Amino acid sequence: MSEFDVLCFGETMAMFVAEQTGDLAGVEVFRKRIAGADNNVAIGLARLGFDVAWLSRVGDDALGRFVVATLEREGLDCSHVTVDARHPTGIQFKSRQDDGADPAVEYFRKGSAASHLSVADLSQRLLAASHVHATGIPPALSADTHALSRHVMSEMRSRGRSVSFDPNLRPSLWPSQAQMITSINALAAQADWVLPGLAEGQLLTGYQTPEDIAAFYLDQGSEMVAIKLGPEGAYYRTAQEQGYVAGFPVAKVVDTVGAGDGFAVGVISGLLETLGVAAAVNRGNWIGSRAVQTQGDMEGLPLRAELEADSHWQQSA
Repeated sequence: MSEFDVLCFGETMAMFVAEQTGDLAGVEVFRKRIAGADNNVAIGLARLGFDVAWLSRVGDDALGRFVVATLEREGLDCSHVTVDARHPTGIQFKSRQDDGADPAVEYFRKGSAASHLSVADLSQRLLAASHVHATGIPPALSADTHALSRHVMSEMRSRGRSVSFDPNLRPSLWPSQAQMITSINALAAQADWVLPGLAEGQLLTGYQTPEDIAAFYLDQGSEMVAIKLGPEGAYYRTAQEQGYVAGFPVAKVVDTVGAGDGFAVGVISGLLETLGVAAAVNRGNWIGSRAVQTQGDMEGLPLRAELEADSHWQQSA
């Protein structure tokens, strides 16, 4: 039996969030938090009661200690996080938006400790996890992290474990758009469940409709594709079924960052709990709607008790 339910890996950055709106250049007060799409999903799954292992590297610095302490408070097993004395913890600055617009984000992550994460950091203990969630961010950080992503996904799938993949495109981190598309699609081909946004799917496949995008990834070997459609909800497709699942009304959007990660938490947790695909996607829509109503990347992700107490997402499934 596996020690971990889920393995997640990638870079957690220290994030400084503006306490006032406006250009970051004029902001004087920031709040320290953490940022990273991969760890957002890891935290979301841990809050729902899954045993989650986190594989990463941090610098031997105060921000690295802050990152690990924060992740451990969220229930992640960080025993496989390496403290790197030669490279620093990555940093991100994020503007504050109170009007629902996407915030401005500035990264200082080049050459960070996490960009030196490699296959050498991976242990057989981690590969015993029941599921692995991967995104397109680690492969963009360096050749080593790209090789790690390929290796982990391939190994887990060859062992009969389930693999989920969110493209999470970061074009600025890739040498070219063509290389990004080729690399991301090759990784998606190693996944059982592929979770792109509509615009991502259009760029990656060249197709425009959710139906055609999903068919592209099913033809590559995926078992299920769920495409995020923003406030409208999501579309899903397997070899046996397909459909649209409506989104949940949101009175006020506070912070759009992390909505896609919340969607992933809902879908992955639902499928691991053997909910039907439509019900899992509906849970993803519900958690995504919660995420955009809270300031912060992962602050809106629910605890298991909150999930079970809210009947709206279950009634809508």
